[in-house]
Amino acid sequence: MGDMIATDRLAAEFDAGSRDGYFVARDLFTPEEVAEIRETFMEMNANGPVEGLSEIVGGRGEYTPDDPLRFYPRMMQPHFHPELPVGPVAKKYMLDPRLRPYLRAFMGDEPVAVQSMFYFKPPMARGQELHQDNYYLRVKPGTCMAAWLAIDDADFENGGMKVVPGSQDLEIACPSQADASISFTTDFVAPPEGMSAVHVDLKAGDVLFFNGSIIHGSSPNSSATRFRRSLIFHYVPLSSEEVGKWYGIAMETFDGDKVEIQGATGSGPCGTAQPMRPH
Repeated sequence: MGDMIATDRLAAEFDAGSRDGYFVARDLFTPEEVAEIRETFMEMNANGPVEGLSEIVGGRGEYTPDDPLRFYPRMMQPHFHPELPVGPVAKKYMLDPRLRPYLRAFMGDEPVAVQSMFYFKPPMARGQELHQDNYYLRVKPGTCMAAWLAIDDADFENGGMKVVPGSQDLEIACPSQADASISFTTDFVAPPEGMSAVHVDLKAGDVLFFNGSIIHGSSPNSSATRFRRSLIFHYVPLSSEEVGKWYGIAMETFDGDKVEIQGATGSGPCGTAQPMRPH
């Protein structure tokens, strides 16, 4: 009976996600698991950014001395670092079997893990403007899928997630310049006429799934005391023929099989052939 209920629930979520391009799996991870992730990453960053792990671009040139992100930049590909405490933790949750059926249902294929990121988003930090993930991952054919694990309750006040329902079927757009006063990244994709962003409130332990074409982002953290931490994973279908060269380094299935996919070829949506850096 329990398996039948779980299957029916997943089918209902699949229907909702197919319609809107995103869905939330509530309480997918326990408070104890969330605490393990939070404490491991906070301890790793106790003395500030970690060389080779934290995103420090141009000697932190993008962060002014009073920017909260100067001390708490996001950590890129922590699962690449088995020698650090965050490495095994990121890898364990990246390939957690609870994620697999959701990813497989929405991709219609076996998921392959390609990216992990940890966002601290401390109080008063800037957000990340609206964008599309497959602009960076450049998956062909099809698109990528994100699993966004909330480590703190995430809402409007502390800069929670926002998505543009229905945008999952759009082409990947060439972004315009984001407002640096509210976004720490440079790209902005405006929703088409008739579409607008909605906030998705999450509780710690919830996972937000969305595909690589849906327009999404987050507002600044206006709270004076609350972090909005998140552990984010990206996956591509096993049948993918191309993926951005930044991601095709050590791809792995949930069964532990190593996968090789050709680096993306041709020009991106901006009409240029230069590689796009990880978002």
